[in-house]
Amino acid sequence: MSDEQEKPTTTTSTTTEETTPKEEAAAGGEEEEKVKEEESTATFEPVVKLEEVEVKSGEEDEEVVCSFRSKLFTFGETLLDKGTGNKTWKERGIGDARILRHREHQRLRFLMRQEKTMKVIANHALDPRIVLEPNAGSDRSWVWSCFDFSEGELEEKVFALRFSNSEVATEFKEKYVACQKEMEALLAGEDKPDEKGEAGEAAAALEGLKTGEE
Repeated sequence: MSDEQEKPTTTTSTTTEETTPKEEAAAGGEEEEKVKEEESTATFEPVVKLEEVEVKSGEEDEEVVCSFRSKLFTFGETLLDKGTGNKTWKERGIGDARILRHREHQRLRFLMRQEKTMKVIANHALDPRIVLEPNAGSDRSWVWSCFDFSEGELEEKVFALRFSNSEVATEFKEKYVACQKEMEALLAGEDKPDEKGEAGEAAAALEGLKTGEE
């Protein structure tokens, strides 16, 4: 036998702790709960309190005779062409083209607001002298000139109104012309339903109409 002794071999094993997905999810949930608990629940009063203010549209004393969804255009100079005399068609907006009748003195006007913003883009009395003409031969668009008050002062403007189809365009013209005849009779002093014979006030409508902005 050899004098050398066999030395036992020893092995050391290290173990690492592994976390399962469930344990990680549970830990994450605990952290979320801690964050929620730390959220502030304090309430703050406004420094300035604003009172509710009633806004008038200027249409409170009027009734809608008819309404047609359409797109409005104006013929005039752009900002870049101002003073040059170069005029082009500009889109004013899409909305409901309406004819309104005042409940007291019965005068009629054409009013159109741009949808969403509700900005007034056309506002004029139904002068019997206004003539609706086809726009470049189109059967769904009308062109006319009038004294308009949509910008806050009387201005002579040329409008074009385009509808979805020829049927709607024809119906609009029929309503417009019928209301012009009613306005003409009103200005002539003829008796109308609920009319007090105030032709002078109706005539003043042709000088200018004010509409409140929202």
